[in-house]
Amino acid sequence: MELVTEKLLGFVMVLTRTSAFFMVAPVFSWNTIPLRVKIAFVMPITIFFFMIKPTGVSSNGVCMLEAILLISNEAIYGLALGLIVVLVFTAVKFGGLIIEQQMGLTMASILDPMTNEMGGPLCELMEIIFIILFFSANGHHLLLSIISRSYDAFPAGTMPSIPILTGGIIKAGSTLLIAGLRLAGPMLAAFLLLMVVLAVLARITPEMNILFISLPLRVGLGLLMAGIFLPIISDFVAEFADWMGKLLPL
Repeated sequence: MELVTEKLLGFVMVLTRTSAFFMVAPVFSWNTIPLRVKIAFVMPITIFFFMIKPTGVSSNGVCMLEAILLISNEAIYGLALGLIVVLVFTAVKFGGLIIEQQMGLTMASILDPMTNEMGGPLCELMEIIFIILFFSANGHHLLLSIISRSYDAFPAGTMPSIPILTGGIIKAGSTLLIAGLRLAGPMLAAFLLLMVVLAVLARITPEMNILFISLPLRVGLGLLMAGIFLPIISDFVAEFADWMGKLLPL
């Protein structure tokens, strides 16, 4: 009986960490994916890791309150891992938001059918392209590798300290800002050059309506630069795995 209780507790802890991770992980947390599909995806992964990864706790002397605390720790650790992945993953969308602000398209919001949230058209385009490149480069293997490495570093029933978890989340937020600015950097330089040219034209021909002329120029330049620099996103896919290895508390 104690062996069955120990196995059941270990399985629940593995299921909790895995479910919490994929509940907030990119793509797998989309509202358009049915709950049955998510369960059908998580359960085989949970059974696999439960069979090959040892647990760090025994049911001997574990009361109900201790079991609840262990399961809560697994949920916190899984959510922290997923949140770090989401923050780095959002860098592409953040870079697109910066470009949209320079193009004057902040009011042109559309509904994202995947998350049922409002977003900019260029942000959505860049995110879709990144998702396609991410999975074409076996990005789902990276997510499974994160779960596997987490059990190697901290078996079920153990977890890193709260300062380590919060430190990883804070570093992931800094990486989000840096990566977003890196993606938008060339386009920001192009818009700066455009503003200088328009300022010179305003001094040369004061009667010219610079505001009326700048609007189509900013949109056209933004689309042109986006088409030129979209291949940079593929380089970001390659760096994604490196950042995960440095930021995740594994």
